[in-house]
Amino acid sequence: MIYLQLFLSYLKIGFFGFGGGYAMLSLIQNEIVINHNWITMDEFTDIVALSQMTPGPIAINSATYVGYHIAGFWGAAIATLSVCLPAMTIMLLIAKFYLKLKNSPIVTQTIRIMSPVIVGMILSAVLLMIFPYSASGESFIDLWSWILFISACYISYKKILGPIQLILVSALIGMLIYA
Repeated sequence: MIYLQLFLSYLKIGFFGFGGGYAMLSLIQNEIVINHNWITMDEFTDIVALSQMTPGPIAINSATYVGYHIAGFWGAAIATLSVCLPAMTIMLLIAKFYLKLKNSPIVTQTIRIMSPVIVGMILSAVLLMIFPYSASGESFIDLWSWILFISACYISYKKILGPIQLILVSALIGMLIYA
């Protein structure tokens, strides 16, 4: 039964998660944290942070982690496959009909309509990450987290460190602060 739930939940995320990983965050959170209680909000935030440091899309990384966390290897395989299935299917169909649909006003208008929705989904994900709350209803982001975040943004903006060095330095500082 858990395999079917994983498959259907991540299939839903795959079908309705337009706009990439950041736009999918609120949908992923709603499915795995709120609807099914498979992981806590703290774990979800950790998944997002780890997904930023590892190669691959957030949806696939979260599917693999949650699937493995809930049902082992086969859970990870099923969740990962189901989140990829809609995109693969749509891309195969689009590739097949690309030349016919390329200049279609319906396709152009659909993309134009979807653009503000995707922006809204990304903004929702940004707010979710800026103001996360634990199960008890309290924010688990403290002053040190804000200082580290603002410092990392400044260092990135001024190009003082490259992305990999910034991740390593931030991880080291985080370990020193919270260890």
